[in-house]
Amino acid sequence: MAAPDQADGEGRGLRPGGGPGDTGALKIAPSVLSADFGNLAEAVGEVAPVADWLHVDVMDGHFVPNLTIGPPVVESLRRHSPLWFDCHLMMTNPGEYLEAFAKAGADGCTVHVEIGDTDELLDRIRGLGLRVGLAANPDTPFEALEPHLGSVDLVLCMTVFPGFGGQKFMAEVMGKVAQVRRAIDDRRLAVDLEVDGGIDAHTAGVAAAAGANVMVAGSAVFGHDAPWEAVERIRAAAAA
Repeated sequence: MAAPDQADGEGRGLRPGGGPGDTGALKIAPSVLSADFGNLAEAVGEVAPVADWLHVDVMDGHFVPNLTIGPPVVESLRRHSPLWFDCHLMMTNPGEYLEAFAKAGADGCTVHVEIGDTDELLDRIRGLGLRVGLAANPDTPFEALEPHLGSVDLVLCMTVFPGFGGQKFMAEVMGKVAQVRRAIDDRRLAVDLEVDGGIDAHTAGVAAAAGANVMVAGSAVFGHDAPWEAVERIRAAAAA
């Protein structure tokens, strides 16, 4: 089966209004970490008509034990894709690169609460006109995120320890996801709640039941013979 046609402008990924979609609405964000880096633009094009965002994993080899892509690749992809670029900066020094990612075409940048200087980083992201995200590793408690909920557009709860794709979903993180969801709802905040790690057609429903509305999926999408079909299966599982 061929990939759906991106040229008709009907796909979710074409974001005709240029925005990230309604806050709180279900969104599927394929992760380029698991795509074929030798044919990246084509791989992204296969999911663009059915995806909501594109999740761009940036790893520096220090904060996590892997090294991936930087602003030049984001800039190259931007020339080929109208998707909303959700850039996850797994870096010890993201502040040094925020402006470069903004210029390259990032739409939102997410930094990790574990690295510190959180308020300053969030302010800098906002000042660059980017959507502001804050991530936490599986063993980082809700209390580390809670003071910043009113300053962000997105909270990312990692459901694996970041660094490599294809890891097993950590269901024990769902308690924290539920805490974040309750806090967002109780305070009536316009904040998306994202999960990343081991998300597939089986675990997406578990994450959605806990309160997540943005599903990042890498190997479950790009490891599939028909990645566009995998996106829709994950969407259906989360919606159910």
